[in-house]
Amino acid sequence: MAERSSSQKMSTRELLIVIVIALGSFMAGLDATIVNIALPDIAKALDVSTVTVSWVLNAYLIILVSLLLAASRLGDMKGYRNIFLGGFAVFTIGSALCGLSPDINVLVLSRMIQAVGGAVISALGAVMVTSYLSASLRGQALGIVAMFTMLGAALGPVVGGFLTSAFSWQYIFFVNLPVGILAILLGMHILPNLDPVTPQAKIDFPGVALVFVALGTLIVGLTSIQGSSAVTGMAALVLSVIFWALFVAWERRAKEPLVKLDLLSNRAFTLQNVNVMLIQMAMAGVMVIMPFYLELVKRIATDNAGTILLALPVGMIMTAPISGKFSDVIGTKKPIIAGFLICAVALILLSTLSVNTSVGHVCIYLFLLGAGTGIAFSPLNSAVMGESPVQDRGMSSGLVRMMTNLGSSLGVASVMLVATVVAGPKLAEVSAHQLPAMDLAGAFDGAFLFCMVLEVIGIILMLGVRAKEPSGEAGENIVGF
Repeated sequence: MAERSSSQKMSTRELLIVIVIALGSFMAGLDATIVNIALPDIAKALDVSTVTVSWVLNAYLIILVSLLLAASRLGDMKGYRNIFLGGFAVFTIGSALCGLSPDINVLVLSRMIQAVGGAVISALGAVMVTSYLSASLRGQALGIVAMFTMLGAALGPVVGGFLTSAFSWQYIFFVNLPVGILAILLGMHILPNLDPVTPQAKIDFPGVALVFVALGTLIVGLTSIQGSSAVTGMAALVLSVIFWALFVAWERRAKEPLVKLDLLSNRAFTLQNVNVMLIQMAMAGVMVIMPFYLELVKRIATDNAGTILLALPVGMIMTAPISGKFSDVIGTKKPIIAGFLICAVALILLSTLSVNTSVGHVCIYLFLLGAGTGIAFSPLNSAVMGESPVQDRGMSSGLVRMMTNLGSSLGVASVMLVATVVAGPKLAEVSAHQLPAMDLAGAFDGAFLFCMVLEVIGIILMLGVRAKEPSGEAGENIVGF
């Protein structure tokens, strides 16, 4: 049973430690949503197609997912403080390079550099809280970190829309610079320099490489299968299947694997990890497609579109903490199913969007989707951790984070694929600005229906999970999205 003491207060130093860690979560949350709102402007400014500009997101997520588990292991080997601050420095430098990028190729490469730092920041936040603070303070600390993550995600569309409209898309990356510099300076003076946890451990480099190739070819396949690159897309998908199989085979025989595959023999653990990926796929898909609908179909200015998108993370912020508390009392299965059901209803409503849909209805539908995601997401994280043996909870936490970001990457690629199928190959070949609003609206409606199917699959999978009595330990094990 987790130790709790809600009346205990943090010292000033402990609070500063948490704030430094939380700044990393804030930047991760901000970066997860701030880029989406600027994608139409980036596509127009750099004269690239809608599918091509989606690689600004895809490249970041591929690197991030590939390196999450390795970054966690590196922190165990070399010490959390130095690796965390090094990750912050790489992320900040990558952000500057993104803002200075003259074309789409340099921008995608810069995003990959940024993602290396992002993987370190994301992987080490929760374990640093566990290492630096007493058990009686962890719940409070993780709550602050989660709040900063959600705050960053909520502010992303608004800040991104304002910066893009008032200045240019480059400033959505420059905004990371002062936060990164502040966090590095604070961290150098505040974060404890503890000895490494497992200095003799080794990183499973073959496993990292196999994940990178498997995920990269999967995303290339999904984004290339339509249009003139269909053969390349099919070949990439076949390669992806081969490399995923090689990854599984390697992890079974590796002495220090990235993932203990024995954990996947637990059906509840596996199904709920898949659901983490599915709900993130749907949310990421909506967040990448909505700016195009608002700016190109509804002809709404970028800054106003960012304000409208705020409805989704606000829905999450309002429901996630409440749902987490309810799941402590009634168990996790019912809130998870309820959340998926609400998301499915919201996506059906989003699939009815047209040129004439009012902005008010759009906000309500997005808020409903965010509320459903928040209701399901916290209990899902808690349920996965509850199914994990105590000695494997660190690895399980990393796996949940990996599935979350894998869902984001697959969500972006698959939704773009569905939109291309509905609109025709021209969406992959020209900028969306050149297509009729009616064609775009139909393509986006098809993408929303695809996301709805993902939520329905999630409900079906949860029906195969046996309900458990609430353990009361969820609060300590919640993993930020």
